[in-house]
Amino acid sequence: MLLLADMTTTKAEMVSQLCKKAHVSKEDATNLVEGTFEIIKAFLERGEPVKISGFGIFVVRTKRPRKGRNPTTGAEILIPRHKVVTFKASPIMKKSVATTQSD
Repeated sequence: MLLLADMTTTKAEMVSQLCKKAHVSKEDATNLVEGTFEIIKAFLERGEPVKISGFGIFVVRTKRPRKGRNPTTGAEILIPRHKVVTFKASPIMKKSVATTQSD
């Protein structure tokens, strides 16, 4: 039985795969991966969506304030309005994932 941690891909693994696929040094691959994430993060911080064709779209959404409960005390609390990042996979990605055979 596989644990969730066993199925998680890390940045280090992405760097390793990029080295093999693009035939670049580990330093160059690290710079590319880190740079890509920094650019995506910068757009999202400005509230701009990031659409990657064939992959999906990252969007910053504002969640409205709502009532909640403190799990420790059970007291009712107000959860303030806050921003969250959401991701919606493209139809191409959805189809690719759906047709992939799992172990």
